[in-house]
Amino acid sequence: MKNILVLCRGNSCRSQIAHGYLNYFAFKKAKVYSAGIETHGVNPRAIAAMQEDGIDIKTHTSNLIAEYKHIDFDYIISVCDHVKSHCSIRFSSSAVRIHQHFRDPSAVKGNNRQIHEAFEVTRLGIKDFCRAFVKQYL
Repeated sequence: MKNILVLCRGNSCRSQIAHGYLNYFAFKKAKVYSAGIETHGVNPRAIAAMQEDGIDIKTHTSNLIAEYKHIDFDYIISVCDHVKSHCSIRFSSSAVRIHQHFRDPSAVKGNNRQIHEAFEVTRLGIKDFCRAFVKQYL
């Protein structure tokens, strides 16, 4: 079984969405973790967006990267440019590092429809990425 870590700035939206999809697509092929360089709590809109696609992430927690430094990861996936350039924690050099930036839907300003659309667009992009990742690497 492979160990996968998904990183994002606050471990509230994008990394949580990726965590949910990787668990789903990699069923029993990987142990998935997600973390951030900060913790912002799991965003309720991310939970709702995933529920729309039948994926339950409401029991996920927002964690700091340092909590997982003892784990030997096979893959480390960063889903935002900020964490790629600001993460100071070093993991196993053998881990395959993959970076794919996704727009932060929680940063979108507007009415409820506009914000919902931002979460949906980000969710769909992450879903496609996770499906392709599992197909290629697992």
